[in-house]
Amino acid sequence: MSHAISSHPCAGLIGEIFVPGDKSISHRSLILGGLATGTSHVDGLLLGEDVLATAAAMRALGASVERLDCGRWQVTGNGLGGLHEPEDVLDLGNSGTATRLLMGIIAGHPMTAMMTGDHSLRSRPMQRVITPLEMMGAKFVCRSGGRPPLSIIGTADGRPQSYTLPVASAQVKSAILLMGLTIAGETSVIEPHATRDHTETMLRAMGATVTVAETPSGERRITLVGQPELQATDFLVPGDPSSAAFPTVAALITDGSDVTIKNICTNPLRFGLFQTLIEMGGDISLLNPRTIGGEPIADIRVRSSQLHGIEVPAKRAPSMIDEYPILAVAAAHANGDTKMQGLAELRVKESDRLAATATGLRAIGALVDEGADSLTVRAGGNFRGGATIAANLDHRMAMAFVVAGMRTAQPVTIDDARTIDTSFPGFSALMNGLGARIETGLVSA
Repeated sequence: MSHAISSHPCAGLIGEIFVPGDKSISHRSLILGGLATGTSHVDGLLLGEDVLATAAAMRALGASVERLDCGRWQVTGNGLGGLHEPEDVLDLGNSGTATRLLMGIIAGHPMTAMMTGDHSLRSRPMQRVITPLEMMGAKFVCRSGGRPPLSIIGTADGRPQSYTLPVASAQVKSAILLMGLTIAGETSVIEPHATRDHTETMLRAMGATVTVAETPSGERRITLVGQPELQATDFLVPGDPSSAAFPTVAALITDGSDVTIKNICTNPLRFGLFQTLIEMGGDISLLNPRTIGGEPIADIRVRSSQLHGIEVPAKRAPSMIDEYPILAVAAAHANGDTKMQGLAELRVKESDRLAATATGLRAIGALVDEGADSLTVRAGGNFRGGATIAANLDHRMAMAFVVAGMRTAQPVTIDDARTIDTSFPGFSALMNGLGARIETGLVSA
């Protein structure tokens, strides 16, 4: 049996909603809290399967992680170097973020640990994380391309490095910095384009020294001074902009919509999609802007709009890499063509998101040109729908095509939507509460 989900054409979406807590900040609050001295508290934690896998892994590594009756989470660590070797294999499910961040943590401790995950995670290459961590002194045993299952042999005698990322990646950057926590001296990461900076912001809040400088060639150098005393901190997790992307696009392309999404993280390094949609003519307003825990937050009001095609610059990709599938759905309803470039990273996500987006859009009647690292969505498609889309264990692909089905002539079915819960538990109920028509149920495989 597989869990299918069908999205039917609907009228305008109306209402005020909260989306789940930011996934990136949720992972990091559990991990960094487990490395601190004392007890940290986390409010607003995303209760998706990916984050719960991180919580289980940190427990297995010796941190105390528990959910209190009030819904707050409590994380007690023993300070840097206080983790211990897990007794069993760490199963990270579908979470590439948890896998890469924990690789950095374990690599800086004198222990051996093994990691695995579901079929999708086991197909994802980790070599770009392994390479710098091995330069710093850790060892890895894995399948070809660095794919899990993999074993990590950590070290207490790591070597500080200055490493230039071949491709901008917040997860690779974070893994290097996290290993650098246990190493005396300065660990630096040079990134070609700015990527999300939650790791740096949260480390500073806990007492670490992290600086950012521009290199002579215009790149960013992030430098961490190793072996800080991380102090327990209370975290408030804002709403996830990557999750807010789905009701935002749904409201923009569905006539008569007016939706407000509360308490969303508006960090500029996460806000590329919204910047792009505004450039496309989207009626998007930021209300009640404020700063909490070093992160900018606002309520986002979205009203239905006639979008127009634009060219999205490649340099914007790091600030919206997870949002290209849903941007492509928006682009399919724009006047004129929309060209997206710099998308090679999409090839190695939970699925090959670039190919899957192009294939899915064609199946529902959109006009799409797929390049090696680009996607062009052309105006003039016939949005007939009536197709079944293969999610390939990818939560963002599933949600993107649920939104697409709200504007097709016939319903769009997603073959297996179980992984939506990895990042957006309650997605269908929340969207239906706004006026969507999403049906779920078991069908024969």
